[in-house]
Amino acid sequence: MISLQDISLRLGSQLLLDETALAIYAGQKVGIIGRNGTGKTSLFKLLMGELSPDTGELDFPKDLRKSQMRQETIGSDRPAVDYVMDGDIKFRAVEKQIALAEQAHDDHKLAHLHAELDLLDGWTIQNRAEQLLSGLGFPPEDFNRTVKEFSGGWRIRLNLAQALMTPSDLLLLDEPTNHLDLEATLWLQQWLLRYQGTLLLVSHDRSFLDVVASHIVSFENKKLSLYRGNYSDFEKQKAERMAQQQAEYEKQQSRKKEIESFVRRFRAKASKARQAQSRIKELSRMVDIAPAHIDSPFHFKFLEPAKLPPSLLACDTISIGYDQPLIQNFSINISSDSRIGLLGSNGQGKSTLLKVLAGKLPLLAGEINTSDHLKIGYCAQHQVDELDISSTPMKLIQKITSNAREQEIRNFLGGFDFRGDRVTETIEHFSGGEKSRLALALVVWQKPNLLLMDEPTNHLDLEMCHSLTVGLQEFSGALILVSHDRHLLGNTVDQFLLVKDGKLDIFEGDLNDYEKLLLENNRSDNTPDKPKEGKLNKKEARQKSAEKRLQLKTLRAKANKLEKEIGLNQNRLALIENKLAESSLYEDAQKNELNKFLQERAELVSKTSNLEEEWLSAIEELED
Repeated sequence: MISLQDISLRLGSQLLLDETALAIYAGQKVGIIGRNGTGKTSLFKLLMGELSPDTGELDFPKDLRKSQMRQETIGSDRPAVDYVMDGDIKFRAVEKQIALAEQAHDDHKLAHLHAELDLLDGWTIQNRAEQLLSGLGFPPEDFNRTVKEFSGGWRIRLNLAQALMTPSDLLLLDEPTNHLDLEATLWLQQWLLRYQGTLLLVSHDRSFLDVVASHIVSFENKKLSLYRGNYSDFEKQKAERMAQQQAEYEKQQSRKKEIESFVRRFRAKASKARQAQSRIKELSRMVDIAPAHIDSPFHFKFLEPAKLPPSLLACDTISIGYDQPLIQNFSINISSDSRIGLLGSNGQGKSTLLKVLAGKLPLLAGEINTSDHLKIGYCAQHQVDELDISSTPMKLIQKITSNAREQEIRNFLGGFDFRGDRVTETIEHFSGGEKSRLALALVVWQKPNLLLMDEPTNHLDLEMCHSLTVGLQEFSGALILVSHDRHLLGNTVDQFLLVKDGKLDIFEGDLNDYEKLLLENNRSDNTPDKPKEGKLNKKEARQKSAEKRLQLKTLRAKANKLEKEIGLNQNRLALIENKLAESSLYEDAQKNELNKFLQERAELVSKTSNLEEEWLSAIEELED
């Protein structure tokens, strides 16, 4: 057991933890959450012995083996596979002693060392290192490339592989999915589920936390609060607690209406019942957990585009890439209401496509026709590196719009949690999360009508990721999104395109289907061929056609009826929500009336959910 008793921790003059307690038991998988700057990384340093508490006691077994993923890697001539194997320090020590014993021809010592090597499973270590590299997306030809040949993101993957290679009872991972594609994220997810030790995991990827975490530790008011269950369970528990606070009730109702409005818009547009079913369930669930984020410091909206033409951009048989094409001969039209998620493993061309659409890379072939009113907002993976670190948030906004009023800029930046003097401070010493927030704010300020977003959640904490999701739901323009964050994808796009083997095709299905495809590593089309019908005579053909028309008519009528019932229920729910927003209803004399409205609301929510399921089934039958 790891025990923190009355721990207080300062970083400079900032108090991060104030006489807090926490107990973590062997084998637990714990997600660590909290806003950037609250102390998550400092907690890891405390557990690794790099920091000492100001007060209190930290207790854990003396023989506890610890492993931590490093955030930086210095370039070296070490081959990648050897770098990963270096994570097993005991193996390297025995290996070195074997070399010395061989030089000394000490057969007795060699026998002893080889026995020790057996206990360390040393004969399989290279194979295990290669398996880790392969799982994290390294092709076999990269195994012997030197560390210095890899870019920063791939070096972070090497650090992750080395941490997983290190034999440990306690594994500390800080944002391990930041530089992974969805395929590698799913592989890591499965690896961690099999891990036998205790896991402490800092992540902004809520879908990842939902699968891996058995407990959540939340930084709240300089305390560590332990919740049983995954991140969704945490949200529900927090939402239930905060929903009871009358002062927050009106904010909660407002957020519910925003989400429900988005659900209605999506339902009206839905063309694929399978995607619609997954989407509506997820969005409806967001209504219930909305109160868990009421106290978030981030509240921003994408500003309304100046103009929103029906068609923004059209690609005509274009090919993209560098020396060789990554994607060839594809055409696509981006309309003002397009909301596209790009799927595909790293290196297939997703980021390259966004760079070409943003005008950052030239075409290899074909042409792109754009509207005169097109205004692109491009969020690149490494956009923080392009910020002028000698400038301030205020000056960067003023550089875009010279006549903007200072108070207007302050109000806008406040939604991204840049307040007071922070607005006029140079960004040189801003954290990675703060720089990412600022880069996003600069894009939002420009009022784009087409958003091209490449891994926008990197370096953002969970609350900012949630606010980004909400902001993208309300965004009135077009969106093309690349992200390993399944929650963000599932809640903001309504069409998926798969980039694979030089082709860009529509992916029929939802994210669950894509995950299954990746986990099964099945490259073939899983859709079974429909049995061919035998030849029919004219009379049988007419009868079959008449039966089909009748069936379609019945299904359409059923779908229309269900749509009307859903609409009536939502109208009644809106009336009830307005009633529940009246403060007089919470007086003691109105207790029975309050309970009556609460009960009716619960019944209507349940009934509407069932009706939506029926509606989706009817639409799915019509499509089939």
